[in-house]
This record gives sequence, C-alpha cells and structure tokens, in this order.
Amino acid sequence: MDYRSAGVDVEAGRAFVERIRSSVESTRRPEVVGGLGGFGGLCRLPAGLKEPLLVSGTDGVGTKLELAQAQGSHHGVGIDLVAMCVNDVITSGAQPLFFLDYIATGKLSPAAMASVVEGIADGCRQSGCALLGGETAEMPGFYSPGRYDLAGFCVAVVEATELVDGSAVQPGHRILAVASSGVHSNGFSLVRRILEAQALDPTVTWPGSGSVIDALLTPTRIYWDLVKALKASAIPIHGMAHITGGGLPENLPRCLPAGMHAVIDPQSWQRPALFQWLQQAGQIPESDIWHTFNLGVGYCLVLPATAVDAALKVCQALGHQAWELGEVAAGPASGGAPLAGMPF
Repeated sequence: MDYRSAGVDVEAGRAFVERIRSSVESTRRPEVVGGLGGFGGLCRLPAGLKEPLLVSGTDGVGTKLELAQAQGSHHGVGIDLVAMCVNDVITSGAQPLFFLDYIATGKLSPAAMASVVEGIADGCRQSGCALLGGETAEMPGFYSPGRYDLAGFCVAVVEATELVDGSAVQPGHRILAVASSGVHSNGFSLVRRILEAQALDPTVTWPGSGSVIDALLTPTRIYWDLVKALKASAIPIHGMAHITGGGLPENLPRCLPAGMHAVIDPQSWQRPALFQWLQQAGQIPESDIWHTFNLGVGYCLVLPATAVDAALKVCQALGHQAWELGEVAAGPASGGAPLAGMPF
C-alpha cells in the first residue's frame, strides 16, 4: 500500500501549489514577509498606526457550494468566500490585511481547485488584502470524489481612534442601504429546496437576464472600496452592517447601541426580481423571506443626516446603487421587534 492507493495524490498536491502560485503572488501587499510555502504566513502591521486594533473574521460559503459544484462553477464561490469574511470585518472601519483559506476535498481536482483559488485571489485583490496562505486537504472517504468545502479567515486593522462600533450613533441618524449583487451566500438551503421542487432546468430563463442559476451564482459583492472611499472623504460613518443570514431584521440592529432601534421604509426600494421569483416559486411567507434573504440590501451605513448627500455621491461614483433606507429612533421598537417598518 501507499498514500496514492489510499486516495491521496501527493504529487498532484505539489503540482496544484505551483499552479496557484501566480494567483497568490498577485495579492501581495508591501507588509507581507516571505513567500508561499512556509509553515506560517508573515505580515507586518502598516506603518504609521499609533494604537492598532486587529479585527478578525471567519466564514464559509454554505450550501451555495452544492449548486456551484453541480454546475461546475468554481471561480465565483472563491470570491464569495473572501466577501463573506471581508464584509464582516470592514463594518468596524478596518482595513483588510490578509486572508487564509481552507479547502477540504475527497479527491484533488487541480483544475477545479485552481479555479476556486483564482476566485479567492480575485476577492483578495478587490479587498486590498494579501492571500497569505492556506491549506488544501484531501480527505477520501469523508468527502466523495469531486466534492469540496471551503472556509476562510481574514485579519484587518484599524486605528483605535477610528473604530466604528456604533457608540456614536444617535436618534435621527440616517440609514443608507447599499445594493447587493443578488442572494450573495445566504439562504441557499431554501434556494436549493425551491429549485428541487420546481425541477428547474438549469438553462431556463426568467424575468431577469440570463438563467436563474446564473443569477443565483452571482458572486457576493465586496464593499471595501466603498468603505475605503468614505473614510478617505472624511464622511462620518458611525455604524455599518453586513446583511447576511437573518436578513435586515437580524443584522441591522447589530450596529446600533442599546436603547435605539431602526425604522426602515420598505417602499424605499424595489425588491429585485430574483427575490420576487424565489418568493413566488417557493410560496415563502413574507416574514420568512425577510429573515432569510438580503432582499437586495447587501450593506448598510448609519450616519448623520448632514452627511447623507456626500455619502450617496461617493456610492454613485464607485458604481454602488444606494438609497436612504430609514433612520434611527430612540427606545425599543414596538412589540419587541428588532426593526420598525417591516410589512408583516
């Protein structure tokens, strides 16, 4: 017996590392020390910080992987992996420094895995962070051949005096919504159940553009370019929320201090057609769809009313659709609801 007969191809693993080397190097930051292949990645803190705070986050892509692997679509979930981590850590105003990935598979498919890592590198370039290292584990007998799972880990840094933690939010502050690129990477257990019930042909078109599958597999939008530009413009952002699992009801209140709640206007935007299709195809109750999907809102900003116009101009300049979603109010929402204004 040898390792290959047990299902692990060490030579293929070495070839895979060489194949992804250029993608990893394309994400390099000046602070990175050394190169690919060490037992640990090294990264200095950016110069000029007086009291740096490290911010870390970890996440995966969830069962969106099931749909992506069934369609042979691997690059986008690499971007998703980075986005799910980066969009969390930047809510504190932190600058992403580096990213690590973990890929577990039943049998290494160099082409598919390279596509995933190229997607991860793409997400890192969008985020301005280095792909500092990672691990690819062949686990035959645990995962079936051709199947893989992903996990990611991001570290960011922020000057203590520039930390965004919601403590400066006041009643009357406005809430801006920034559009998502689609379902992002949450709610796919329900999505897949709807697709199975519909026995959907992957090539079928729908009222949007292209196929339903293509729309569902659109990568998660990364918002670091926007946060970076808002900081550079000295626009006072006092709270930020990444709208992930749980939707607006669970995520928007997380950036508000105790004793305040958000009042949103559900008529302030038109729900994207993809979510309308999902709700109709799955006969999803209104409450459930609000608590499962982002409904077209990928990120939220909380800021003084006097800064709204300037912030909207920055969003527009960077190609992010944004609008005024609501405002912050004192006291708890009526009935103990996390938000006021939801249509159910």
